[in-house]
Amino acid sequence: MSTKQRKRRRLGNSDGGCIRHRATHKNHVWAWDFVHDRTLNGAPLKWLALVDEHTRECLALDVARSIKADNLVDVLRKLFEQRGLPEHIRSDNGPEFISKTLREWLGVTGVNTLYVEPGSPWENGYIESFNSKFRDEFLNTEEFDDRNHAQQLGNEWRRHYNEVRPHSSLDYLSPTEFATRCADSASVAALPSLHQHTAEALTQITT
Repeated sequence: MSTKQRKRRRLGNSDGGCIRHRATHKNHVWAWDFVHDRTLNGAPLKWLALVDEHTRECLALDVARSIKADNLVDVLRKLFEQRGLPEHIRSDNGPEFISKTLREWLGVTGVNTLYVEPGSPWENGYIESFNSKFRDEFLNTEEFDDRNHAQQLGNEWRRHYNEVRPHSSLDYLSPTEFATRCADSASVAALPSLHQHTAEALTQITT
């Protein structure tokens, strides 16, 4: 007797892609995705990469054996406290990104989700471009003893990527240099009050 397979819900369309919905200022659109690799002994590594599409900054580069929706909430909570809230977060239709927990939490903060058309990675082009550089320049050249070793080397690569490496799309400034020259838009300037307004609700939904 066969078991009926549960159908997977798909979210997203081309309106959520980077072509139709372009980032125009700092903290306008963040994008994130997963990149997979392994340690020397074959243990799986799952990297979470998150970038600001306008400044090209890599805001997070975290590695673990497994990353769930609750882990994504923890990463965002820390970034929101440090940097303020983005207006949108763009992603594909991975189960972690479309989870009820994450979508409800983001709904409380007022951050909008942009899900790209299923099977259309080019609609999330900025994070795809970052992932390609990350794999070619880091994952394909480094060997990791374990997760801690991978995170340590990843932190060093992220610092160099943000603070040292010039980007042609940023007039050959580093992402950090470019970000310091970006004038905050009115919506970004209003983020501290929004953060204060949602602080209690964020605590309630994650405890």
